[in-house]
Amino acid sequence: MNDLPHSEALAVADPHSEALAVAEGRPTLADVQAWPATVRVPQAALALGCSRSELYEEIKLGTAPVRTLEFGRRRVVITADLIRVLSADPAEGQPAA
Repeated sequence: MNDLPHSEALAVADPHSEALAVAEGRPTLADVQAWPATVRVPQAALALGCSRSELYEEIKLGTAPVRTLEFGRRRVVITADLIRVLSADPAEGQPAA
């Protein structure tokens, strides 16, 4: 099993492999970069490679790898944070060069 804390495991889910993302039906980094400023949690979860309920739980616990905004009962994920997470080098936790 994975030795990383759960939220870190979400953040390092090998986003660099465009072929892997396409094969899994996930949006690529280029797709996410074209999204609006905020997206709904299910769409963000798909980009992160986790389930919707898993991301909602991370948000609730305050351990999600992305920031969110709340509008009444609706919660949205900030796309710039998704891009930051998906652009990170999993080996170093830094943006890819």
